[in-house]
Amino acid sequence: MPPTPRTPQAPQRYPTIDGHLAAVRRTLDRLGPREALAAVREGAVLVDTRPQFQREASGTVPGALIIERNHLEWRCDPASGASVPEAGHRNVRWIVFCDAGYASSLAAASLRAIGLPRATDLVGGFQAWRRAGLPVTPPRAGAGRPSSAQAEHPGLDGRVETDR
Repeated sequence: MPPTPRTPQAPQRYPTIDGHLAAVRRTLDRLGPREALAAVREGAVLVDTRPQFQREASGTVPGALIIERNHLEWRCDPASGASVPEAGHRNVRWIVFCDAGYASSLAAASLRAIGLPRATDLVGGFQAWRRAGLPVTPPRAGAGRPSSAQAEHPGLDGRVETDR
């Protein structure tokens, strides 16, 4: 008996990064700069995930814990064996920020995925914090511009996130 012909299937569609980002953000209770500052005053941990070149060029948030993105999950997971002292338990309120508020949403979702349910991010990132007039340290004198390979991808088109 000849095999039954198969009905061709529609090609699988993959989500775009914008679609993925929107879906991730629906799972987060994102905070604006002043809300984040209030949460820090109540014990939350503010985490700067920007690479060194961005911190040197733009400044930092005084008191923010610096954990670059490629180390974030290991440093925040209390069971990793490489965690920071602030990662004392799984219920820590982590508030992650990047430069413009895109990569930090994905980072916060990753923290939630490894069992850190209170992780979230700062809407608009460091740029929003600075625009809100909140404390920042000055940039390092003589800090150069990054190469295109170092640039944070969401900022390539010049977008700056301003809404949730």
